[in-house]
Amino acid sequence: MTTPTVKVNSAWVAMGAKQPLTLQTVDLGPLEAEDVEIAVDHCGLCHSDLSVLNNEWGISRYPAILGHEVVGRISAVGPRAKGLKVGQRVGVGWTSSSCMYCQQCMSGSHHLCAQAQPTVIGHRGGFATHVRAHWAWAIPIPEALNPADAGPLMCGGTTVFSPLSLYAKPTDRVGIIGIGGLGHMAVQFAAAYGCEVTAFTSSAGKFDEAKGFGAHRVVASRDSAAINKLAGSFDLLISTVNVKLDWDALVGTLGPNGRLHVVGAVVEPIPVSSFALILQQRSISGSPAGSPTSIADMLEFAARHQVAPQTEHFPMSKINDAFARLASGKARYRIVLDADFD
Repeated sequence: MTTPTVKVNSAWVAMGAKQPLTLQTVDLGPLEAEDVEIAVDHCGLCHSDLSVLNNEWGISRYPAILGHEVVGRISAVGPRAKGLKVGQRVGVGWTSSSCMYCQQCMSGSHHLCAQAQPTVIGHRGGFATHVRAHWAWAIPIPEALNPADAGPLMCGGTTVFSPLSLYAKPTDRVGIIGIGGLGHMAVQFAAAYGCEVTAFTSSAGKFDEAKGFGAHRVVASRDSAAINKLAGSFDLLISTVNVKLDWDALVGTLGPNGRLHVVGAVVEPIPVSSFALILQQRSISGSPAGSPTSIADMLEFAARHQVAPQTEHFPMSKINDAFARLASGKARYRIVLDADFD
């Protein structure tokens, strides 16, 4: 094991909300006893990074080093880290550590720990030469996955895989709302799981692409008449969008005991009639990314079924261009930054 006392790190840093990122030298200080250090090879650019950069949720802390879809090789291991070794390829997602002793951690729901540490809020993220995480949150990457494209699975992939693993059966009828960075992976996972998959998108240009990802049919998400024709059709709807929709119409597409599960960060309240829930025993739920075990399960499933994000690659030195591309809404479908530090 190696335990450096001081590590110099180059990172792209946001000094304030909506500010361009600048390349800076950052002293990481001593490596914590249960942490590992990872030399970053690739890091996905998630819409959550854009939200944190712009302080859309009101919880950002600056200066900020963003990037929470990291893939790289372990460069140092703390003396009390378990099961990992220098040179091993791992990934880090939305969470970089949790307390490891509360009821949630002890029962396997580490991502619900009250002390869970987001990788990009009050912690140095992966748009850097190195990133650190508690050993339990550094997840080995299966050999069958392409490491250059595996980063988006660490956050976006587990975000949509978790509700499928919790609430769906292979025989279920599943609807995916939004065919973007999250939704295009959700369609692939649901189809590989064996579900009958319907994709909802506001973009006519994505109809054929959604079918290419495995959707059995595609519906315009803003066509209330078309949505109403699907009344009682679904066992599970997964909403990946962050915009206002005809929520009552969408809830109406659920069959008895159907569930609308929200993973897209909609800032505005979701108005739904109570009777739409009560009379058919429907429910609405939500979830964050996932626990270390659920991330590892998702990666194994993705490797086995060849589920992969569709990506666009930028050198990390073009990080501000990559953020502009993401903000434009034109990315197909996830952006990955490849480390090119000197």
